Amino acid sequence: MKNLWNNKDARLCGDDPLKLRVYSSRLLGKEPYLVMHGGGNTSVKGKACDLFGNEEDVLFVKGSGWDLETIEVAGFAAVKLAVLQKMATLDNLTDMGMVKGQRAAMMDPTSPNPSVEAILHAIIPFKYVDHTHADAVVTLTNNSRYKEILDEVYGERVFIIPYVMPGFDLAKKVNELCANIHWSKYEGMILLNHGLFTYDDEAKSSYEKTIKLVSEAEAYIEKFKPRDELSRKKSTNPDLAMLALLRKSLSELIGQAIIIKTEDDEFTCGFASMENVADLATRGPLTPDHVIRTKRIPIIIDEQNIPLSVKQYADDYRSYFDRNSVGNLTCLDPMPRFGIWPKQGLLAFGKTIKEAKIIADIIKHTCESIQFAEAIGGWKALPEKDIFDVEYWELEQAKLDNKKTHPLLLGKVALVSGAASGIGKACVLELLEQGACVIGIDIDPHIEDMFNNENVKGIVCDITDMSRLGDAVKFAVKNFGGLDILINNAGLFPVSMDIENMDTDIWDKSLELNLSAQQRLLQLAIPFLKLGVDPSVVFVGSKNVPAPGPAQAAYSVAKAGVTQLMRVAALELGQYGIRVNAVHPNAVFDTGVWTEELLESRANHYGISVEEYKTNNILKSEITAKDVARLVSCMVGPVFRKSTGVQIPIDGGNERVI
Repeated sequence: MKNLWNNKDARLCGDDPLKLRVYSSRLLGKEPYLVMHGGGNTSVKGKACDLFGNEEDVLFVKGSGWDLETIEVAGFAAVKLAVLQKMATLDNLTDMGMVKGQRAAMMDPTSPNPSVEAILHAIIPFKYVDHTHADAVVTLTNNSRYKEILDEVYGERVFIIPYVMPGFDLAKKVNELCANIHWSKYEGMILLNHGLFTYDDEAKSSYEKTIKLVSEAEAYIEKFKPRDELSRKKSTNPDLAMLALLRKSLSELIGQAIIIKTEDDEFTCGFASMENVADLATRGPLTPDHVIRTKRIPIIIDEQNIPLSVKQYADDYRSYFDRNSVGNLTCLDPMPRFGIWPKQGLLAFGKTIKEAKIIADIIKHTCESIQFAEAIGGWKALPEKDIFDVEYWELEQAKLDNKKTHPLLLGKVALVSGAASGIGKACVLELLEQGACVIGIDIDPHIEDMFNNENVKGIVCDITDMSRLGDAVKFAVKNFGGLDILINNAGLFPVSMDIENMDTDIWDKSLELNLSAQQRLLQLAIPFLKLGVDPSVVFVGSKNVPAPGPAQAAYSVAKAGVTQLMRVAALELGQYGIRVNAVHPNAVFDTGVWTEELLESRANHYGISVEEYKTNNILKSEITAKDVARLVSCMVGPVFRKSTGVQIPIDGGNERVI
């Protein structure tokens, strides 16, 4: 652990204890080996005025939903200290009762819900309290030798609290055990299998106690298992079809498309290659707090029979629920949240890439701690029932009633060609807005900078290069777990030329880009689309298919060929549940092809204004790239789930087409 405290930065907080609390909380939050993704909580005791100007003693405690790394003053709820302290003396209190009591004692009802550890923070008789789920400390306690280890590392400098369910039960237990102790004798408090509490009347001292105690745990572990001795191995070429089949099986299990994030660096591959990995990985989570995101155990991937292994996991999960359930509980979905892919690495499953990344972070830390714990005495997680009680906590069950609506394409994976401009770019943006993860390919090198975040990647690709197309398809599967949507859009609009004077190069290039490349991309995508979730293909055709114009043979013939390719593909791929359709746009002027000069030239040719030229259709409406993208997005969604082989014009109404 590095001590990140900076006196100059701390002085910028002035005399405001809450600002100083924000500062030190962020120091804890930026270190993933202390807290991860919303874990941990902090507090400071201070004063606040009520509506009438009366000053009250309050606990400013981290609010639910805030992350310590980015927390602000608004992320702390001010709760009347006396009320919290009195709640700790009650004989019984349900978790919902605790939440209601805490909210009733809040100074500002618009603040976030106080942490479930608020009562515990309140009874610790110091101004600043820091609670972390430090990997090293939890590694020491998740061990068959934990008593001996803790005594050797800390002696009597910390006091140990047996594992108790977080919330009121934990606060009550601590209140009872610590009723007669001298808190100042101890540097901190360790909650078995849960984490570390430090405290002081100075923010800096409380923070530095955390760093010191965690560093001592790390130093102890290092004596037995240096970090550079963790298992490492290079990944081999993974079977991407197996990955796509796994995603399809998991998605079907819960009736929702999911994303798979693959972790296959040398460390994760090394862990997955350990001979006893199936035993180690299925003993339980590092801390019960993780179960909400990771479930209790992973699925061990059986490449020989993916659907059966998924079914077995689901059956085992329902059995786990049945044998531990008491009262009127609702069984959560039985899908695993991560998997061990023997000799290949770890897999994290989520409805979004953000969710999958959070899970991946947690399991990588867990796999590291498992190896450390094995080296110092033996990895031992909490009993199944204790994990179940956190997973099916009353407060978590209450959230099941607050079902949110999700974007229509949540969890879907799409590939769009010609994605750097015009209709292709608009399709990428629309698909993202609808919840999909997208790979955009284009020959324009700016595509990589244009689309580069966790949900979308731009890849430079010449669509006439079969090898590069294949790499792009594989990248989509490797990056997100599969492929559900293909938007075949890339192409070019050649110069006008009548048949008699047709340039061979123009003819050949139009057929190559507008037809042959579309066939090749479809061909490469089909094996993965067969393993997709409600898979769908949309070809971007043209008004020239039903209503060609003179001097446009090269373009019209190629687009007519694409349309015929779509129809044949619909006939062939329907048996696999793959829908194949086409849109026929006309006069989409907000693309790179149409400059202001060209628009003025064409409008003058017809003796009308630019605006009249752009709305020269029956509806007198301009067609934009976004309009086309919205239609495409709709066609790959549930509205068109029962339609294939369909051609839809989007041209504002064209007399020749009609």
